[in-house]
Amino acid sequence: MSFHGQSGIVVVNNKTYDLDKLSPEERHRVEHLVLHEKHRGHESMHMEMFFILIATLVVAQILLVQWRKYYFQSYQTATLLGMWIVPVFLCLKLSWHRFLYVWSVFSVITGLMTYWATRKPLAGTTPRRVYTWFLLCYKMSYALGIAGYLVMMGALFGLSILFMVKPNVAMDFGLVLLFYGLYFGVVARDFAEVCSDKMASHIGYYTKTGMPTRKLDEGVCAVCGQPIVRQDEDEDGVSNGAEKVVVLNCAHSFHDFCIRGWCIVGKKQTCPYCKEKVDLKRMFPNPWEKPHILYGNLLDWIRYLVAWQPVIITLVQGINWALGLE
Repeated sequence: MSFHGQSGIVVVNNKTYDLDKLSPEERHRVEHLVLHEKHRGHESMHMEMFFILIATLVVAQILLVQWRKYYFQSYQTATLLGMWIVPVFLCLKLSWHRFLYVWSVFSVITGLMTYWATRKPLAGTTPRRVYTWFLLCYKMSYALGIAGYLVMMGALFGLSILFMVKPNVAMDFGLVLLFYGLYFGVVARDFAEVCSDKMASHIGYYTKTGMPTRKLDEGVCAVCGQPIVRQDEDEDGVSNGAEKVVVLNCAHSFHDFCIRGWCIVGKKQTCPYCKEKVDLKRMFPNPWEKPHILYGNLLDWIRYLVAWQPVIITLVQGINWALGLE
C-alpha cells in the first residue's frame, strides 16, 4: 500500500484508486482496505491496546462506584456537568448544528426553571411551573425514544420501503430520535432532581437528613406547600374541578401532579415529609404507568454511557499515545 502526493490517490495491492471519483460505497470499501493494510502485522500491539482498554474500564468503574458511594453530591454534580457539556464539544467538532440549536433552547428554559427553584423566598407557583416543564421534557423524551426505536426496527425489517424511504436514511433518523430522547431525558431528570431538593428544602417540609423544619398541617401538600382541595363528584358524576389527591402508605396526602413529579421526574422514592419508602406499584396501579418507571431506570443507566464513557475512551487514547501505540 502507498499514497501518492496527489490528493485522493491511493495504491492498494498494486491497484490505483482515485477516491474523489468513486461512489460512496466504493470509497468506503477502499478506505477499509487501506486501514487493514496500515495495521497489518500489528497484532501484538492491538492486543496490548485491548488489554489497556479493559483494564482502564475496570479501574474507572471501581473508582466511579466508590466516588458515588462516599461523595455522592460531588459525583452527581460532575456527572450532570459531563452530561450537559461533553456532547456539546462533540457536536461542535462534527458541526452538528441542529443538536446545538435544540440544546441551546433546552438550556435556556431549564436554566430559568433552575433559577426560579433556587430563589428565596420560593413563590407559591414555582413548584408547579418547574414540575410542569420537567414532566413535559420527560414525556417528550419518552415519546422520542419509543418513536426512534420503532423507526429503527422498521428500517431493520425493511418496512421503510413502504414509505419510499431508504433503510439507511430511516435508520439514521431513528438513531437521531433515540439519541435526542435518551439524552434530554437524562439531563432533564438530573436537573429536576436538583430543583426538587432545592424547592423542598426552601419550603421546609423536606430535608435530606434529620427532621423537617416545618410541621406539615393537614390539607397541605409537602411538595409545593399549597392547600389540597380534594376532587369530588356530584350526583351527576361531574367533578368539582379540583386536582386528584394521592395518599401514601404513611397517610400523608399530596397533589397527584406533585407526587408524580417528585417520584418519576425528581427520582425520589420516599415520602417528601417523613421519608417513608413510596410503594410505586400501589401509587401507579395502571399498567400504562409502569413503562414510565422502567424508562426512568433506563435513563439512569444511560447516564454512565454519555457522561463518563467519552472521558474513559479519551483517557485510553492518551495512555496509548504516551506508550507509542497506534
